[in-house]
Amino acid sequence: MKKKMMSAVLCAATVGSLVAGCMTASAEEDKLVVYGIYKAGDQTWFIDEGAAAQAAVEAEGGEFIFVDAKMNPEEYLKAIDNAIANKASGIVTCIPDQTMSQAAVDKATEAGIPIVAADDALQDTEGNKLVPWVGINAYVIGEANGEWLANYAIENELVGKEEVGLLLMTMDTVSSCVPRAEGEFDKFTELCPDFSEDNIFYADYDGTTDKGNTAAAAVITANPQITTWLVTGANEEGCIGAARALESAGLDADACVVGLGAYMAKDEWNNKGAEGTCVKASAYFSAEQVGAGSVEVLMSIINGEEPAMETAVDAVVVTPENYKEEMGSYAE
Repeated sequence: MKKKMMSAVLCAATVGSLVAGCMTASAEEDKLVVYGIYKAGDQTWFIDEGAAAQAAVEAEGGEFIFVDAKMNPEEYLKAIDNAIANKASGIVTCIPDQTMSQAAVDKATEAGIPIVAADDALQDTEGNKLVPWVGINAYVIGEANGEWLANYAIENELVGKEEVGLLLMTMDTVSSCVPRAEGEFDKFTELCPDFSEDNIFYADYDGTTDKGNTAAAAVITANPQITTWLVTGANEEGCIGAARALESAGLDADACVVGLGAYMAKDEWNNKGAEGTCVKASAYFSAEQVGAGSVEVLMSIINGEEPAMETAVDAVVVTPENYKEEMGSYAE
């Protein structure tokens, strides 16, 4: 698998107080124990991310405990409490509801346990990060999807046609997802200035395939004048949900769906072949880099260092022609 570059951006905010609060507790523990608490532990992305985090922790001689919060805020806070009760050395986490960020950080800080956010930031009400974050370079990755889709529209002479619509699958309540859709919209409209904004639609969902399907189906049904759909969105599940909605509506033959993650697009191509699905491309970024990267940042805090507040992973758009080369074992 080709190596992807990971870029770290040091924000003005510092984590000095967090480091200081964690050192005493960490020093008292004989064994490294890291909790990985993920909002949707049954999704492929978090399974892969957790596996990478586990490998990184075990390489340090420690134990990794994977917890699925099941998109349930109560389950999530209970998992934080369990990590504290079991004297965890540290926590890496993706929170199901970012409005709970302060509560989660306060619990960990009071217990002297360092915490690192993965994918979705732990942030205050103004969007400022409370602890270091590791995730994808959201806006840039959105731009990559928008560029690929725009080029597809141009090459297939779809710009300026009344029956062609662009559907953006959005997750407006998740801060890490908003810039993905913004990047997609900005780059697509930049490259296709003659594409009517009246033919650009939005479907908001919660990150799951089922809700993505329902949201997309509602937009498709409400706009029968659109017979050719171009689709991209905030995560892979939403885009695959939209693909299923297009199939149900009998509109998949002329549609083009560009996913975000590629961990489900590769199943489309493996199981159906390039011609058997309307999923034509997907932005691939490595769950391994995010999972291992979150542990790397956590270990730097445990070791008394001050990490960057933001560590962002870039992506490459993959298609049925190049996904196996780009994704390596993750294409299986």
